[in-house]
Amino acid sequence: MADVGRGSSGIGAVSGGGREGSIMNKTILWTALVAAGLGVSGGYWLASQPTNSTGATAVQAEKKPLFYRHPMNPVVTSPVPAKDEMGMDYIPVYDESASDVNTGSVAKNSAEKPEKKILHYRHPMGLPDTSPVPKKDSMGMDYLPVFAEEENRNDAQGLRVSTEKIQRLGVKTALVENTEIAQTIRSVGSVEVDERRLTNVTLRFDGFIEKLYVNATGQSVTRGQPLFELYSPDLISAQHEYLTARNGQVALVNSKAWLQSGMKNLTDSSLERLRNWGISESELAHLVKQGKVANAVVVRSPASGIVMEKSAVSGARAMAGDLLFKIADLSQVWIIADVYEQDIGPIKLGQTVLATLDAYPDRTFKGKVGFVYPTLNLATRTVKVRVELPNPSGLLKPMMYARLEIATQAHTALAVPRSAVLESGRRTLVLVDRGEGRFEPRPVKLGLRGEEMTEILEGLREQERVVVSANFLIDAESNLKAALSGFEPADTKTHSAAPAEPSPPTHRDVGSAADGLEPSLPVGEHNHQGGM
Repeated sequence: MADVGRGSSGIGAVSGGGREGSIMNKTILWTALVAAGLGVSGGYWLASQPTNSTGATAVQAEKKPLFYRHPMNPVVTSPVPAKDEMGMDYIPVYDESASDVNTGSVAKNSAEKPEKKILHYRHPMGLPDTSPVPKKDSMGMDYLPVFAEEENRNDAQGLRVSTEKIQRLGVKTALVENTEIAQTIRSVGSVEVDERRLTNVTLRFDGFIEKLYVNATGQSVTRGQPLFELYSPDLISAQHEYLTARNGQVALVNSKAWLQSGMKNLTDSSLERLRNWGISESELAHLVKQGKVANAVVVRSPASGIVMEKSAVSGARAMAGDLLFKIADLSQVWIIADVYEQDIGPIKLGQTVLATLDAYPDRTFKGKVGFVYPTLNLATRTVKVRVELPNPSGLLKPMMYARLEIATQAHTALAVPRSAVLESGRRTLVLVDRGEGRFEPRPVKLGLRGEEMTEILEGLREQERVVVSANFLIDAESNLKAALSGFEPADTKTHSAAPAEPSPPTHRDVGSAADGLEPSLPVGEHNHQGGM
């Protein structure tokens, strides 16, 4: 019984142990369920927290690369994914202004970044062509925006050009130095008759032209050469009066003094009248010698020259004061030039002038400034300048067209080559070479403009260097801005809390050099991209 009891007791013990095992199993099961729940909750909480790596990856997965750069050479870029010659993938470059991988605050940076003002759009290939609105070039490439912040940064900090672009553009520089400078003023004009050598042939009494000796315009005449014969009743009457008075004076030589004096006065007045009418002394002597009056008098040329005008006609009546001939002496002529208002200051009397004419392209005629007219032509904003030239051979003919070069007086001044000056209409600049590929666009004030050099009044110092070639052939403010936007600010900082928005570089073929510009992203950004 005892054994049975022990057996019973053992059986009971076994039954009690089964209950305890069941309770333990339930406890383990509940513990596992609680742990699993905690694990799921913790995983969900951890998954909801942003991390730098996953956040950046997710953001970059949603962003579109601006372009792709060479893994070993950041200057070489491609608009599409590509591989280099070693098979390495090109690295995508994203718009860093859209996300901050250091903080992961994409929306915050986008909200805080102010909107930039677009000034204009420039040609994607760097040509000096701009547009006020978005457009495409002939290859279908979008024009690139130029922002006001970039313009201000370029003007304030200068420009940077890579060595490759300097060599490709053939950039040359020259020293700013004091040198002798003389301005050559170019103008145009026409040959004119020297007004001081112009003679009009007129009569001082009425008459009738009986015979012409010079009967064609353009005919050459010499001083004293007969021009025409004239019959004049008034002249004949005056000659008779003179001869009568003179003969009476001779007849009264033995008469009373008062009679002789009266006849002498009459003779003198008759002679003076003939002289006032232009009768020469030789003709008067001939009249006294002959003792009789001729029916016609010969009118002679008062000067040598060319007959410019002729109104005398044989048989016509000529009234006192009528212009019968106009004779010009062309042994010296004028050229009347029109000089612009801004060039008139350096012109002085006696300066040497070189003239060329279409009629004689292989010859140069030398003259001098004879007079600067005191008035300005309001319509053309020019002042007339008279140039006097000798013309012994008669090659220079009135109304010929002439091109003139007026050499002004040279003086020593601070000057640069003319090709160094960039003028846009609104401002005048030079590019100052600061070394190591750095160039500063600097406003200057110009003085005298010489044939090769331009005087600098303000803005430069002696021994500075300025760019004298590859100056973009700029002639407008918009083109100037487009050209300057092809460079990078010279003093760009390598680290910035708010990096500037990068502009897509010029699209090139894969493996070719870009436009010669250093990357516009900060150095730290390049290192980050290289580690992607």
